[in-house]
Amino acid sequence: MPPSTSSALPAAAPISRVSSARRPSRATRVLPGFGLTLGYTVFWLSLIVLLPLSALFIKTFSLSWEQFWTAVSAPRVLASYRLTFGASFLAALVNLFAGLLVAWVLVRYDFPGKRIVDALVDLPFALPTAVAGISLTAILAGNGWIGQYLEPHGIKLAFTPAGVVIALIFIGLPFVVRTVQPVLEDSEKELEEAATSLGATRWQTFWRVILPSILPALTTGFAMAFARAIGEYGSVIFIAGNMPMVSEITPLVIIGKLEQYDYAGATAVATVMLMFSFVMLLVINGLQGWQRRRSGGSS
Repeated sequence: MPPSTSSALPAAAPISRVSSARRPSRATRVLPGFGLTLGYTVFWLSLIVLLPLSALFIKTFSLSWEQFWTAVSAPRVLASYRLTFGASFLAALVNLFAGLLVAWVLVRYDFPGKRIVDALVDLPFALPTAVAGISLTAILAGNGWIGQYLEPHGIKLAFTPAGVVIALIFIGLPFVVRTVQPVLEDSEKELEEAATSLGATRWQTFWRVILPSILPALTTGFAMAFARAIGEYGSVIFIAGNMPMVSEITPLVIIGKLEQYDYAGATAVATVMLMFSFVMLLVINGLQGWQRRRSGGSS
């Protein structure tokens, strides 16, 4: 006589209970000790980041609004703002095109010495900024390797705002190259081949197929190069000439106020730079999120 359906059900119930008992809960953490590690993370960030920034704001709040506005809007300080932000933007704009070209060559072509060129892109990361400034000054000065041929024609690069732009181009190029390069490597070449087979010219293929895919990475590299250039100090002071109202950058103004024991004025100018850097950080994070959404990842 075949077993009844009612007698078979109780045998299946324990199996379902065992499988449900072995199934991990949603609250299980991949790494143990989340609360402890989070506490250490918050403590370390507070010690390294929040504490110095809090001291900066506390010192700035010791000034009245009139004193703060006088410190950050003095003619010498405004001139340093114009040079710092203007030269940083111009250098980032040059790196936008130069970095794209370098990344394109490194990804799309094979040539002798390619690894050496690829390693040279990271040289500004490893080279001390003061060494970079001294090297650029030795090359572009009136008696330098290149400057000695330019100055007789009225072209003076060292100890001018043009020298500041050149130094910022040097330190900002790797940001664009290393941001665009992996996106170019992962791009689908089949789309380019399809566009070519449909009669598109090289310019149309680049403008309508390649550029939209690398635009988020390109914009992120531009913003990172711009933000890096704003805070640059070591490579600029040697080639800038540091002439007030002409070739003096904002970080040097802060150093000058500290040397004159004007700590409140120095922190006021530093607060302005800090707020602008924070805005740039938000922009960079937003661009990176846009890049992840465009590439199909999670934001």
